[in-house]
Amino acid sequence: MRVTEQLHEGRFFVRQADASGKPVVWATPLFLALVLIESADLVFAVDSVPAIFAITQDPFIVYTSNIFAILGLRALYFALAAMIHRFAYLKYALALVLVFIGGKIFLVGIIGKIPAVISLSVTLALLLGGVLLSLWKTRDQASAGSHE
Repeated sequence: MRVTEQLHEGRFFVRQADASGKPVVWATPLFLALVLIESADLVFAVDSVPAIFAITQDPFIVYTSNIFAILGLRALYFALAAMIHRFAYLKYALALVLVFIGGKIFLVGIIGKIPAVISLSVTLALLLGGVLLSLWKTRDQASAGSHE
């Protein structure tokens, strides 16, 4: 694939001359960025499949949750990007959620299926706890930023 070295406004492809002077289609770095971002979305969608199967076996819920996850990831990122510094403990809460889901998958063969209400309650409690602890611990940063 031929790729230009500079951006060309908001275009993904441009027509430029090659070494022989013949006009050919070139991709721009913006197109490569789009491919990379969408590939990351696809990886996250595939990565979330085992987690949703730990909650339910219903194919409708599995498919729709992955679709909504893909649609919401970028919007959520831009919504939280401005205040991500306030969520210092969220990564620990997410790690605990992954440990819980992994443990649940492991224990299904030993103790049986854990009800979805319990799984979702534990997940929500962990995430909410991480967010609230982060906001409480970083409250001084928020008040310092509002006085500037």
